[in-house]
Amino acid sequence: MAALIEAVLRAEAVKPAQQAKRDAFKKFGILGTRRDSPLTAIFYGIMLRLGVIDRAIEDLTGSRSPLLLDPRLRAALRVFIYLELFAKEGVTYERKLECLKRTAAWLSSRVHPYVGMWFVDAVEGLSTYKLTPKSPDDELMLRYLLPPWYVRRIIELAGPEEADRLLRSFMERPKISVRVNLLKATVEEVLERLKAEGKDPEVSAVVPTVVRFEGPYNFDRSELFRSGKIVIQEEPAALASIILDPRPGETVVDLAAAPGGKTEHMGELMRNRGTIYAFDVDETRMRRLEELVRRAGITIVKTFVRDGREAPRVLGEGVADRVLVDAPCSSDGTLAKNPDLRWRLVESDVAKLAQLQYELLKAALKLVKPGGRILYTTCSLLKEENEEVVERLLRREGRKVRLVPLEGPYSPGFLPGTMRVWPHVHKTIGFFYALLEKTGGG
Repeated sequence: MAALIEAVLRAEAVKPAQQAKRDAFKKFGILGTRRDSPLTAIFYGIMLRLGVIDRAIEDLTGSRSPLLLDPRLRAALRVFIYLELFAKEGVTYERKLECLKRTAAWLSSRVHPYVGMWFVDAVEGLSTYKLTPKSPDDELMLRYLLPPWYVRRIIELAGPEEADRLLRSFMERPKISVRVNLLKATVEEVLERLKAEGKDPEVSAVVPTVVRFEGPYNFDRSELFRSGKIVIQEEPAALASIILDPRPGETVVDLAAAPGGKTEHMGELMRNRGTIYAFDVDETRMRRLEELVRRAGITIVKTFVRDGREAPRVLGEGVADRVLVDAPCSSDGTLAKNPDLRWRLVESDVAKLAQLQYELLKAALKLVKPGGRILYTTCSLLKEENEEVVERLLRREGRKVRLVPLEGPYSPGFLPGTMRVWPHVHKTIGFFYALLEKTGGG
């Protein structure tokens, strides 16, 4: 119980939530043990229902928002409410009263002497509590475990029936996906090692260096991971570098590089010859990028903890053969993989992200040489962050850039020549691709 509360508490500050869970489970000696898998399932169940659980907290405590409560109290309530409302059939307590008392004592010692008693009263209120919708928005939230505004956007995008299949696919737990680093290992070697570890791996039909298998998996103890033979990456993300096709000796710029999976992959495709300039504003994630490329044996990456929009001023214009714009986005295509993300989706953020994405594409156009190529990608499903951003660039800079049509292996985008990955169709994360070429006109 302490490990679960700690994981839920950490998940508010540490992103992605998987990392928060790993840190907490490691602290309590659970990571990689027989307890890891069932407790991980409980943790993801909580993350999946966070918004609904918080609605219950408001009802049970009378608080206008769970965010007004002490974070430790909020985390404890989230765990106990999930177990009582959503996991009764699958989870039983060995000593329920003792769990409740110990948690209450822990809260009283760290928050306020009366908080423990208040916590017990709220949990005991669950015995008669029923979570019921109070509005049409509530009905959408409870049906799909998503913010209502987002559900409406997806229905508008895909139509009611297709949207229902897509939104329900976000509740399915995906397999773990890794890519083999061909500079250090072969696919066959990785498959054999995973089988020896008790896994049943499958090779992607789209990217033959991507391997999937059921979790959990302790990457901290994995020799394959620690030696740089595998990189954590989803199939559509791995395909991005292949589509951009950076070649040995070229100059490549990655404008939103961290945490570095695509940067590292481009280094592999370039056979560690040439130069990759990697930009990102997040210093912590850039340290992860630097560690990743070091572990993978890639030596051609030069990092800049700076906004990618500044890259033309830093490097000069017309200097790159290829530019990757894997733009910051809503990341809603990864909701099955990152269940906590659904409750951080904010409708007003979409327009802000679209403007940032457009400005990064403008910077890429300045950086690339005539005849050079730009790949624009996101892991969002929203048209505002995908086709509409590309259309805006083509409309305003049409004399300087053209769209290079993509035909498969995934579905056509809403803008002819672009490509989309649909989670419920392709059984992986949602993704968008647009390949552009600078014509030199204008």
